[in-house]
Amino acid sequence: MPRPRSFDDAQALEAAMHCFWRRGYQATSVRELGTCMGLTGPSLYNAFGDKQQLYQQALSHYLDTGVRRRLAQWEAQLAPQAAMVAFIEDLAQRATHDPEGRGCMLVNTALELSAHDDALRQLLQAEFASIAGFFERCAGAAQRNGTLATTLPAPDLARLLLAGVLGLRVLARSRAEPEQLEATARPLLALLCPPTTPARRTRRPAQPHRKPR
Repeated sequence: MPRPRSFDDAQALEAAMHCFWRRGYQATSVRELGTCMGLTGPSLYNAFGDKQQLYQQALSHYLDTGVRRRLAQWEAQLAPQAAMVAFIEDLAQRATHDPEGRGCMLVNTALELSAHDDALRQLLQAEFASIAGFFERCAGAAQRNGTLATTLPAPDLARLLLAGVLGLRVLARSRAEPEQLEATARPLLALLCPPTTPARRTRRPAQPHRKPR
């Protein structure tokens, strides 16, 4: 009979996720992973496969417990325009409170590995399409209910917002100053929250013309 495992798979995968997220794929050794996960090399391979397989599982865990869950929650619980604003404000908050400069593991993967790994490239494309789909659905619904006043078609606005949030996460990875990150988020939010029209000033009634004495 196979011996029962003496470790928790979810906790070990969480530890691997943080290790990869902090250091990246190439800079993380199997020995470091084993130390972080509390596993020997053989136990790690038996449970999760090789380093590449472990990375894919760690990235999926990152997405499942992070952006996928938040997007589903916001879309289900908030009005369409508010859901998009919540997503961008959340990203800006995370970007400005990232002392280690970890950025986004999804974007980090795109920068480091997408040109060399077909499986990861397909996962990235599907994930970016999913985020764009969130924006497109919400933008279309907000335009229909009158809470989003923009001349951009929903698909175009979705692609623009996707490019903006990815750029924001790249800046976070480079440890940009909080002011720069906030300035990057502002125009994205302005697309979704146009400024209110200022109240018109009440014109004073014209005074009768008086002849000089």
